[in-house]
Amino acid sequence: MSDITVRALGENEWEQYRSVRLNALEESPDAFVATADEERGFEEDLWRDRMRRSQRLIAEQDGAPVGVASIGQARQDGEKDNERVAELFGLWVAPAARGTGVASQLVQAGADAARRQGRSHLAYWVGADNGRAVAFASGFGFRPTDSRRPMRVKGEDDDEDEVAMVLPLGEDRGVPPL
Repeated sequence: MSDITVRALGENEWEQYRSVRLNALEESPDAFVATADEERGFEEDLWRDRMRRSQRLIAEQDGAPVGVASIGQARQDGEKDNERVAELFGLWVAPAARGTGVASQLVQAGADAARRQGRSHLAYWVGADNGRAVAFASGFGFRPTDSRRPMRVKGEDDDEDEVAMVLPLGEDRGVPPL
């Protein structure tokens, strides 16, 4: 197996992000709030706005995309920005690349990007009952917080909650409010 590389996409690479995002929505529809049908109809301006709003990371193997993640501004109290905290979201790995370390590389690249932005913590929301996701995040160093919200992705159990897990990026080991 050849090496996996992770890089940030620029605004002008919106079409590449769109392609990977739509692939993720089609392959794992239960993992996202949006649907491929909804996003397929988005115009170029909306995709470019997304590229400006958050940093998009792509994992590639032999030049082909095998994963994607985004780093954006964390929010607290519903709408208020928490300037110290970045949020990891939209993490997806192609089925053929799962279990090869791609997700870890994307998370590490996200943590590095957040650190370069001067952030003290990286937040990642996971299903409270999703043992695999909680174990992955915990193994990476994320710690669960008291912050909960209703699951944004609706499935069989609409009563499920998401828990905010936080990764300290520097010396501040405390948990910021989310």
